[in-house]
Amino acid sequence: MVLKIFFPQCCNRADSGLLVGRWISSQDSAVVLAVIHYPFIPGHVKQYIQQMQAKSGVELSVLGSWSLPKDGQEGMESFLRDLSTIFPQERWLQINREVGKMGFTCQVLQRDQNGRVVQRETKKKNEKVDEGAGEAGGDEEEQEEEKVIFVHYEQRKVMLSQLHPIENGVPDPKTAPPSELRQMFQTVANSQPLFFLDRYDDGPLKSTHWQTEGREASIIVELLKQALIPLCMLIGWLLSVWTWVCNIRIFSLYPLRFLSSKLSTCIQLSYRTEHMRLLSSPKPAAGHMQFMRKANIVVSFLVDVALGMLLIWWLYRDNHITMLANMLVPAADHVAKELDELLQWLMGAPAGLKMNRALDQVLGRFFLYHIHLWISYIHLMSPFIEGILWYGGLSACLGLTFALSLLSDMVALLTFHIYCFYVYGARLYCLKIYGLSSLWRLFRGKKWNVLRQRVDSCSYDLDQLFIGTLLFTVLLFLLPTTALYYLVFTLLRLVVVLFQGVLHLSVDFINSFPLFAMGLRITKPYRLAEGVKFRVLCEEPGTALHLLMEINPLKCSAVVQTYRTLTYSCYPKDSWAALVKKLFVGELIYPWRHKTTKTD
Repeated sequence: MVLKIFFPQCCNRADSGLLVGRWISSQDSAVVLAVIHYPFIPGHVKQYIQQMQAKSGVELSVLGSWSLPKDGQEGMESFLRDLSTIFPQERWLQINREVGKMGFTCQVLQRDQNGRVVQRETKKKNEKVDEGAGEAGGDEEEQEEEKVIFVHYEQRKVMLSQLHPIENGVPDPKTAPPSELRQMFQTVANSQPLFFLDRYDDGPLKSTHWQTEGREASIIVELLKQALIPLCMLIGWLLSVWTWVCNIRIFSLYPLRFLSSKLSTCIQLSYRTEHMRLLSSPKPAAGHMQFMRKANIVVSFLVDVALGMLLIWWLYRDNHITMLANMLVPAADHVAKELDELLQWLMGAPAGLKMNRALDQVLGRFFLYHIHLWISYIHLMSPFIEGILWYGGLSACLGLTFALSLLSDMVALLTFHIYCFYVYGARLYCLKIYGLSSLWRLFRGKKWNVLRQRVDSCSYDLDQLFIGTLLFTVLLFLLPTTALYYLVFTLLRLVVVLFQGVLHLSVDFINSFPLFAMGLRITKPYRLAEGVKFRVLCEEPGTALHLLMEINPLKCSAVVQTYRTLTYSCYPKDSWAALVKKLFVGELIYPWRHKTTKTD
């Protein structure tokens, strides 16, 4: 049997006294949390342990005694050993440290059925018999009753760290009983009230733990805590006013509700409103995950606002907004000129292809008319463009994500004609593809069963076959002209979608990236623990085996995956195969859709 004792490094040179901690009986191990120094009154020790047990919820007890020889303390070891009768335990640890040695010696005292203390230690009995004629060789009998292993740990790091469940076959702590290591981490983390007693307290007890030299405190942190109370109240009041405004009946009408679900700025505004509602809640974080989520949201919001203020500083310095406004109309004219030349090229003989001239002329003039309408719209809005940019740039004070969302909406409005071209071409091309597929089934004596969603056999008469042949021929010869226009405008649409996708990915990155968790991983890697590793610290003859426990930090990829904030997605996530299929049959790619559920 092996008894593991988790011993804090800060107690290696503590004065003689009592060991306070917790027995993990299911794992046959003990966690030492502090050493209460001699002199003390046993009644005060019992009262103190009961108070700490009520505050922390940990089953604290006196594990045994700790003896560090000093001048003038002869007989201390026997005195501490006799205390086992005052603090009755099934097992009493008597740990001694000799001068000049790094290792400890440990004796485990147990009580028998009569209540008497029995000393258990490692015993080895060897019996050897000389070899003789006709007798077997000597045998060796070894009997080992109990072996002690000391596992030294850094108490502050273990208390502040969060042990994450490791995958690769390790059971989930929610469904399986916690492991020995997890119970040890939880014991140290929940024993924070025990560490409030330091050497500056005037109480009857003195102890040694990681905060013995004095509790950590910061006046700035305390002032910030007091200042956050009225700030949260102000944010809560503003959110209540904003919720009341959003619940006005006029905003629930279909046009406004439809536009608010399509504009990226409105979606980002609702997203930040939910964040502010979570942060201004008076309820404290229920657990580690909720605390990390709030911290990640706060850091993400501060970084977002800082980047937005930097953008405002650049926009309003040296009159950059006027320069952008003056560049916008010539850029729109240049795009319209290029589109006009492209359509003129398509209305001729593009790449030497023989097109249907009548359909080619109809489609070309139709799209040219749309370009004319778009240019007229841009020139009509040109006097107001600078004002729109000036006031729109102020949205960056709410964060860079608002500015990027507003830019995405402006790109969508400025390229609305390209979206219309793409929809017209896609619908016309899709109509011909589905018409050709239906007429092809007619030639084979098949039809599509709408009720059963399958292809069934069907008999057609001569008139139906004749009309089907004519329609198939017409659609087949008109398909190249339609397909060419569809291909050109699909490529233009993909360019716009790619640019908007980069903006959306940037906004999603700022909203969801766990900056606080990643900062902890870089600056204090022990705060996010994936596991532990052990190395031999001391193995001296006559002493127990001493191991040093070191924390393995969580991998950066695991940090991002674990603490990434959930975000809203406005577009469906299609695979590349599904995207190519949609492009081939003429279905719309990334159409405007209602805001769906949260996606990770």
